[in-house]
Amino acid sequence: MLKEIIINSSGEQTRVAITEDGSLVDFFVDYPENRRMVGDIYLGKVARVLPGIKAAFIDIGMKHDAFLHFSDIGERTKEFQSMLEDDDDEEENHIRPEQKERLIKQVQTINGVPILKKGEPILIQITKEPVSNKGVRVSSSISIAGRFCVLLPFDNKIGISKKITDFKERRRLRAIARSILPKNYGLIIRTVARNQAEEGLLEDLKNLKKTWEEIETKAKTEEPPSLIHQDLNTTSSVIRDLFTEDITRVYVDNKKQYKNIKDYISTVHPELAEKVELYRDKESVFDAFRIDEQINSLFSRKVALKNGGYIIIEHTEAMVVIDVNSGKYAASKEQELNSLKTDIEAAREIARQLRLRDIGGLIVIDFIDLEDEKNRRKIFEEMKKEFRRDRAKVSILPMSDFGLIQITRQRIRQNIRQVTNDLCPYCSGTGLLTKQSHILYDIEKILKKIRENFKERSFILKCHPNVSLKLKEGYISILTRLQLKYFCLIKIQEDNILNMDQFRFYIKSTRKEITEDQFSRD
Repeated sequence: MLKEIIINSSGEQTRVAITEDGSLVDFFVDYPENRRMVGDIYLGKVARVLPGIKAAFIDIGMKHDAFLHFSDIGERTKEFQSMLEDDDDEEENHIRPEQKERLIKQVQTINGVPILKKGEPILIQITKEPVSNKGVRVSSSISIAGRFCVLLPFDNKIGISKKITDFKERRRLRAIARSILPKNYGLIIRTVARNQAEEGLLEDLKNLKKTWEEIETKAKTEEPPSLIHQDLNTTSSVIRDLFTEDITRVYVDNKKQYKNIKDYISTVHPELAEKVELYRDKESVFDAFRIDEQINSLFSRKVALKNGGYIIIEHTEAMVVIDVNSGKYAASKEQELNSLKTDIEAAREIARQLRLRDIGGLIVIDFIDLEDEKNRRKIFEEMKKEFRRDRAKVSILPMSDFGLIQITRQRIRQNIRQVTNDLCPYCSGTGLLTKQSHILYDIEKILKKIRENFKERSFILKCHPNVSLKLKEGYISILTRLQLKYFCLIKIQEDNILNMDQFRFYIKSTRKEITEDQFSRD
C-alpha cells in the first residue's frame, strides 16, 4: 500500500494530509487562532468541587474552567490505560511508599471519593480539547510523550503498546525499559519503538526526563493559573506519532519546515530521513495529489457512494446522526441484496468519514432495512473491521431490529466542522432564517405594546437593512401604515450587526431602549 504524508504550509495555516493509495484517510489543520491543546500542562487552581457529579472544575485561565473527573485524580486516564497490557508483574504493580505519600498529599479521600479543596493549586494536563460550550477535560496524571516512549512521572508502570504483537519483541522492549528506567518514573513503549536499539530508547528517555525536570522547576515558581508546558503543534505531533516505517513518502512544500522535519527524523530515526522530500513544483502540493477536492467533501452533509447511494451526516447537540440511502442503485431485482451491498459500502465510507472529520461522541447510523439476520451481522462485522484502523477508541453495538447501529467514538479534539467554521451570525447555526412576514408581525406586536405603555410618540427602530427595505417598499409602505395605525413617528436606523430576526425600539428623546421591556411581558 502506498501511504504518504503531505504537508502544505501557508502564512495563515498548515495542513497535513495522510493518504493511502491516493485516498485521503486523515486530515489535520494547524490554525494560529486554534492551536492544538492536548498534552499541554497547566498549573491550575480548584474553582469548584461538585461531589454530586464526581468532578471538580479547575481555573486554568481559559474562558471555561477545565473539567476534572474524580477518576482522573491521581491515576492514569482511561484512554492511557487502554494502551497498557495487564501482564505487568507484581513488582511493577506495586506502589512505592514515596509515590503513595505524594498522592495522599495531593488528594484526600472520603469513602473512596477524591476531595479537593477550593482555591488550592493543582498540576493538570489537558486530555480533551474544548467542544462547543464545554471546557477542556484534564487529568492530574501527567505524561510526557516522546518518539519512542511516554514518560510517567511518579508512576512505576511499564507498558508496551498493544500494537506490538510479537511476544519476543515485547519481552525485549520490556527488558530494555526495566534497565533504563530511573527511580520514581513509569514508562510506556510506543508502537514506533518496534525493533529499535536500546540507545535510541535511552536517548528519548533522557530528553523526556529533562523536559519533566524543567516542568517541575517552572511549576514551583509560577502562580496559578499558568501554562507550564506546551506540547508540540499538530504538524510536529503528526511527524512524531504517525511517521512510521509503513509511510512511503513525506512531501513538504515549505523549506524551513522541511529542514526541521529532516533534522528531527535524522536524529531519532535516521533510516526514515530519506523518505522526507521537499516539494518544489509550481502547482500546489494539495492540487498535485488531489487533496483539495477530497477535502471539499468533508464539509458537505451529503456524501455520495460509488454505487449511486449516499449518506447524510447530521450534527445535533447530543449526537451525530447518519442516514444511509440507496439512491438510484438497483443492480439486482432482489431488494435485500441491493440493500446489503449499499449498506456494506456505506459502512466503509462512514468509518472513513468519521476518521477524516474526527467526529466523536455518540453516533447513530440508520442503515437501509435488512430482513435477514445474517445480513445484519455482516454489516456489524464490516464496521468492526473498518474501525480497527482507527486510532481513536471505538465501541460498536450490533444492529437493532430498527436497522440502527450505535457507536461511541473517542473525542479528543474538535471535529473538522467545528475547527474550520464559525457560527452563522444570521441563523445561529440552525440553517434557517425567520420569514420576513413573521419579523414584521413581531415588530407590530411590540409597537402595539409600546404605545399602550408609553406616552411618547416618537421612536427609533434599529433593524437589519433587509428588514428596513421591506418596511419601506411599496407605494404606501408598511412603515407608513404602522405610523398611521398607532399614531406615532418611527425613524428607522439600519444596523448590519443585528441578525435578520432582531430589532430594537428606542424612545427618540432619551435614546432609552424599550424593546426588552415588552418582550419580558410576553
